Parts: sequence; structure tokens; C-alpha cells
Amino acid sequence: MREIVLDTETTGFEPAEGHRIVEIGAVELFNHLPTGRTYHQYINPERPMPKEAFEVHGIGHDILDPPGQPVPGGVTLRDKPVFARIGRAFLDFVGDAQLVIHNAAFDMKFLNFELERAGLPGLPFSRATDTLMLARTKFPGSPASLDALCRRFGIDNSMREKHGALLDSEILAEVYLELIGGRQPDLVLAAAAPASARNASGEAITWRPRPRPEPLPPRITEDEAAAHAAFLGKLGDAAIWKKTV
Repeated sequence: MREIVLDTETTGFEPAEGHRIVEIGAVELFNHLPTGRTYHQYINPERPMPKEAFEVHGIGHDILDPPGQPVPGGVTLRDKPVFARIGRAFLDFVGDAQLVIHNAAFDMKFLNFELERAGLPGLPFSRATDTLMLARTKFPGSPASLDALCRRFGIDNSMREKHGALLDSEILAEVYLELIGGRQPDLVLAAAAPASARNASGEAITWRPRPRPEPLPPRITEDEAAAHAAFLGKLGDAAIWKKTV
């Protein structure tokens, strides 16, 4: 099972109001294990960057509205590609994988707006697993922000001074695996990459442990079993070995 944990940064909250994506970050999981493959892209939004958005992610000081002083080490956007130039490469990376997104409704509406604007096929919302909803279902009434979930699960997010799509995706991947029960929640002994999970005919193979058709034979002898029973007999009826659960 291939999944893409994904995050975006934008100029604002609503694409219908002219706001655009400025960064996409994503990491690949296969059977709930990171493969090491990532996707990261800064994008020229073709519009100014509102000061409020800049204060969240620190991206685009060169198109800041109102204009401000350049930030040392800040990310410039004027020389980055527009979404139409990178949209196909993004879809190629995603493929047919399930998407894992925190507050999926936000990112999906921006991604589909940009894809439609570029004349590319959209991403069905049914392909999105929303970790915000997972967290609210699992921990009702508790804070469900990414930072709050990092504190709950003891995940180090000390490098997260500002929002960043790739870093947030890497952190979200750890949070997601904790939300679903750990790195191997269904005890699938996975290969490291999708290509090795197909047979010669190209059909997907999913290996799962099954009960043995015949129990393994005991490894103790009859004499050892008799000696053990005799030893237990000397301990009396209160011996914990004689108690049943």
C-alpha cells in the first residue's frame, strides 16, 4: 500500500479569493514505512504575499505586500516556476497513492484549484485521509494541531520554528503512524519499495502472517514434562502456574 503524506503552504485561506499555493512537500510511505522518496517544490504564486501569510511560513519576502526588508536566508519566489510548469511532475509523484493530509479539506481545495487552472486532472477527495479527523476521533475534546499531536506522541518538532511543507510532511508522517497504531499497525512485513511487491505478471502481492496449518511439535521430552508436573505438585494449589486466566 503506497501513501503520500502531503502538506502545502499558501498565500491565504481561499483560492476563490485569489490565493495560491507557494510550496508543496510530500513524503512516500509503503506499507506504513518511509521509503526515503520525497517531493518538494516552491512555486511562484503570480501575486503578492500578504504579510499575515509571510509571518506564518516566511516564504516570499521578495513579493511581500506591503514590501518589507529582505529576510536573511529567506525563500524568494520570483525565480520559482509557476504551478502549471510543475503540476504534471507533482501528479506523477503522487500517482494513484492514497493521500495523508492534516486538515485535508484545506490542501485539497487548493491543489484541485491549481490543477484545474493548469488543465490537469484533479484529485478525488476520497483519496485523502485526514489526520485532523483521525486525531479528533481518537482523542475527542483534546487539541489536534500538529504541534499538539507531536507533544502527545513525544515527536521532536524543535526545528519547526515556522511552517514548511516538507518538514511538516515528515513530522506528519510520524504523527500519522502513531495515530494508526505504530509503524507496522497490521504487522505487514513490507518490502522497502513498491516495485518489489509485484509478481512476474505485475499483480500486487500483499504478504500477511497466517496461522500455521499444523502446530509445531513440543520441544520438551515426556520426562521433562513429568518432572515439571512433579515440581508444581510440591508448590501447592496456590502456585501461580496452576491458575488459569
